[in-house]
Amino acid sequence: MGKRFAGKRKTDAMFAWLSVLMLAAAPVAAAPIAQAPAEIVRPQEVRPLPGGLDTVPVFNSNSPELVLEPGILLSTFPPEGMAHPDAHLDYALSGRFDIFAHHVARAPEPDDLTSLYQGIMVHNPGQEPVTLTIIQGNSYLSQPDAPFFAIDEFIEYLPLAPAFAGPGSRVSGDFLAGRSQDRFPPQVIIPPGQSTLLMNEPIPVRTLEPPLNGRSTLIRLQSSGPVHVANLARYAPITWYGIERAPTLAEWESLLQESPVAGPRDRAPTPPGSTDAFIYGRVAGVAIGSRWQATLTDEGSDHLVIPDPEAAFSYGISTLYQGRLGTGQNQSAAMAVRYDDTAYEAHGNYGIQYSLTLPLHNQTPAPQRVTVALETPIKEDVLSTAGLRFVNSPTAPVFFRGPVRVSTWDEAGRRRVRFIHLVQRRGDMGRPLVEVLIPPNQLQRVQVDLLYPADSTPPQVLTVQTLPNP
Repeated sequence: MGKRFAGKRKTDAMFAWLSVLMLAAAPVAAAPIAQAPAEIVRPQEVRPLPGGLDTVPVFNSNSPELVLEPGILLSTFPPEGMAHPDAHLDYALSGRFDIFAHHVARAPEPDDLTSLYQGIMVHNPGQEPVTLTIIQGNSYLSQPDAPFFAIDEFIEYLPLAPAFAGPGSRVSGDFLAGRSQDRFPPQVIIPPGQSTLLMNEPIPVRTLEPPLNGRSTLIRLQSSGPVHVANLARYAPITWYGIERAPTLAEWESLLQESPVAGPRDRAPTPPGSTDAFIYGRVAGVAIGSRWQATLTDEGSDHLVIPDPEAAFSYGISTLYQGRLGTGQNQSAAMAVRYDDTAYEAHGNYGIQYSLTLPLHNQTPAPQRVTVALETPIKEDVLSTAGLRFVNSPTAPVFFRGPVRVSTWDEAGRRRVRFIHLVQRRGDMGRPLVEVLIPPNQLQRVQVDLLYPADSTPPQVLTVQTLPNP
């Protein structure tokens, strides 16, 4: 959905049709030869990212992305007693875990504009009450909450006046700013053997042209005991006087027990190691890892020596199978359980937070200006050149759309925080997030935090570059 701009389609179609009529009446001329954007190769080292994902389970629901057939999007309930046992993955979640969901609704027929509802149900299978604490939670629609409108590629903003484009972008920004929506109560107590609805929200299409909408949701939770979770989809029930209403808990429980997985199913993934054209597939299962926290230092040191003037090195961000940028590192979260026709790994790491500290050390006798940037080089597994490949004036679809939080500290230890929203296309050499002046033989600490936004396309890199001496 990150490649769609729903509000423009009807207008674009009209202009396309007018263009056809005009061309039909015009004399035939030789078509100009399209010039591919020139590539830029930046010789440099690309390093694997230190650290690794934590072990927090993530209920990750992203298949099918486009939902036209109601049913089970993802269920970790036991299969016993269910009409479709293969729709239930039998995985109990306890302690810290996350819920991530990203789905799209479209009118199945031009005259059927009934809202698709999404229900997230949590069940306590035990003999004692379970306390479910919602640490943080946010859920946004594409329309009207967070449209995919065109915005500047680099926007510095204040947390109380965020910049965003698309629901994945807005959810990530809220988490970085510490915000949580009131729709999620701070705490829920689930009695033994009972279920509760953590979310029961529509994805409406009635007033939209075209009738297409999406919803992104991310919730961080703590459970006092084991629970099972299900993400479900069904069309809104219609009252006798023709008004939509929200489904009840009993109706969701009936759907859970009687329905198969929702459809239409996405393209099945290619098994890892295959030499065929590779299809990653969409994710539906429980992934392991909610956060990647690391301090980036040289081996055997507690600091990171900056590159020579006019040189750079980078660390991979969200590298994945067949996109490791020469590092040999696949950062995709492993799947504890998954549906057989969905992704083998949680590639892209949607909703995962990267918290990276860079203790930059200038070991030269002169002050040095150093930048830190997030960039989107051309995807490669093994680098075909001695560096990263970029594109001059990128025109490809957007590959990264979301916020980054950057922290620096002054000599008195005071922290300065900047929030920056980025829009980057394939091959985009990113603008610096921050530039620091490091005195001779001194250290300057920089911290970069981002929640990898839904609708983005990996991989990216975090680049440290020393500017030329004046």
